Amino acid sequence: MGHEQLINQIEALPLLPGVYRFFDGEGELLYVGKAINLRRRVASYFQKDHGGTRVGQMVGRIQSLETTVVRSEAEALLLENNLIKALGPKFNILFRDDKSYPYLKISDIDSQSLGQASKPLAEASRFPRVAYYRGPQRKGSRYFGPYPSAWAVKETIQLLQKVFQLRTCEDAVFSNRTRPCLLAQIQRCTAPCVGWISAADYARDVDMAIRFLEGEADAVHSDIEAQMKAFAAKLDFEKAAVLRNRMQAISRVLHQQCVETGDVSDCDVLAVAVEGGRACVNLAVVRGGRHLGDRPYFPVHLEGLTDEGNEREADDSCLLTVESQILEAFLVQHYVDNLAPPVLITSAPVAPHLLEALGSHQHSRIHLVTQPREHRKIWLEMALQNARLQLVRLLASEGAQEQRTKSLLSALNWVVDDPESFRIECFDVSHSSGEATQASCVVFHHHQLQHKEYRRYTIEGITPGDDFAAMKQALTRRYSLFMEMMQCDKDPSAGFDEPRRKAEGRSADAARVFPNLILIDGGRGQVSSAREAIAALGLDTTVIVGVEKGEGRRVGLEELVFSDGREKLALPKDSAALLLVAQIRDEAHRFAITGMRARRAKARTGSSKLEDIPGVGPAKRARLLQRFGGIRGVASASVDDLAQVQGVSRTLAEQIFHHLR
Repeated sequence: MGHEQLINQIEALPLLPGVYRFFDGEGELLYVGKAINLRRRVASYFQKDHGGTRVGQMVGRIQSLETTVVRSEAEALLLENNLIKALGPKFNILFRDDKSYPYLKISDIDSQSLGQASKPLAEASRFPRVAYYRGPQRKGSRYFGPYPSAWAVKETIQLLQKVFQLRTCEDAVFSNRTRPCLLAQIQRCTAPCVGWISAADYARDVDMAIRFLEGEADAVHSDIEAQMKAFAAKLDFEKAAVLRNRMQAISRVLHQQCVETGDVSDCDVLAVAVEGGRACVNLAVVRGGRHLGDRPYFPVHLEGLTDEGNEREADDSCLLTVESQILEAFLVQHYVDNLAPPVLITSAPVAPHLLEALGSHQHSRIHLVTQPREHRKIWLEMALQNARLQLVRLLASEGAQEQRTKSLLSALNWVVDDPESFRIECFDVSHSSGEATQASCVVFHHHQLQHKEYRRYTIEGITPGDDFAAMKQALTRRYSLFMEMMQCDKDPSAGFDEPRRKAEGRSADAARVFPNLILIDGGRGQVSSAREAIAALGLDTTVIVGVEKGEGRRVGLEELVFSDGREKLALPKDSAALLLVAQIRDEAHRFAITGMRARRAKARTGSSKLEDIPGVGPAKRARLLQRFGGIRGVASASVDDLAQVQGVSRTLAEQIFHHLR
């Protein structure tokens, strides 16, 4: 599309809210943005010279655009967020997609969700459970969070155990207990499973726990005090002593968390630090006046970002600072999927219309504070300090990793044009006495381990325990895919097996690049097997290097084994090259052994038997296992019992019954 044609298309845009997308001459997506007024917003990019700024670089590459009209700014915000996360445009500031934040869950099991629950499970539903939870929120339970870390959730659960003594056991365990567990003995649970507490008293404890989590700690403290005095007046000093201990525990928590400030509101504190071309957004979570912890975020695609980057919409001609641009990108990508608290405390201002759109999306009002006072000012200063410290740590780590890469190239006496793109793939094999053999492939480039490009291979058709055959199979499968992709690039008419592309996922795209170095966890035997596999494919075998354990298999004494027959190379113990090799090798070992253990556990628990039955997906499998307490219970259940589980028809129940016999 020519420049004149592009201008004509812009002039034809409606004066309505929507989302716009810019593309270059090759059809690659450059940028996704939202607008209250599409025509005015898109036209603003072409009405002045942006120079060598980030926007100027982008505008110089725009060849076409697409727009989507929506009904409101809130809808535009939602669509923009989805497109950014799905497509990852190179001129948008991108944050890591944390799809699963930890929550604290207080269950209130609906018997309908389990089909027609058995009597024991129906009994369990009368005594809600407090638990750590990740995943989609469902009706029938209360969720508190999101928390910045799993540690914060578990610490809160321990607090609830000490103060309110709520159960944490799973329903299957609860339903089959005949005597109190250890938690009841150490006064961390009131043992509703064996009738130590009535449903009414337990419900009162649950209610107080919920109020405590909602920030009503002082009111809960007062209620417990009133109950204690009432028991004392009745000369029931044992129950009064229990309540006294609860009061003391709450008082300690209030003191530790500095709730004496008097602010029991929920808020998030967002601080931005920028240095050395990198940035850190530190999120501090405060719920009910309690500081639950911090979580740092490191955005990418910041190259060329300046204070002249973006103009505010509408008639406001003020320019956004770098910090404000980063914060606005974080707000869009974070709070569309996660509920925002009523108050946001930020180290830089953001556009008011953005907060209005977020509030409209979640049907609540969000108040922004950029110049806090008193204790809120202290929270912001702490968050800003943490952001700076995390950024310094990141820059130091990246510098060290770059030095390790250069040190390894020097030790190997290899010369590469671009050390930044130097690619290492490392393989390891893990099994348990020949059972559940798994091979792993981890990928390192741009001075970082690339977790999204990791790959596991389930090894089959070999003699159990034959590590050489397993290694050969893993490399053959990995690099035969590379050969297929290269053939497809040379001859597009040949195509690539679409079902296999879907099965390989990201690995299909990653396989287009052959590594500069293939590390093998093992000595000459594993290296020889790897050499045979690579040679059979007609690829370069000189890139294969084995990492052999040294004398006594001690860490730090590893030696490098070369496939071309060169003498082994023993790197100095304090060598940066050895540290990098050990880091990658250990990661491959970890990835392999975790996959092996998961496969072995799956085989031993029998869940794989259910997966083999057509029509039994993850949800139905979970209901079956929960209803009957495990695979043995499912196998011993009758067809009538199986058919009572939600989603299981009579026909499917018969299939399950006969399959497990």
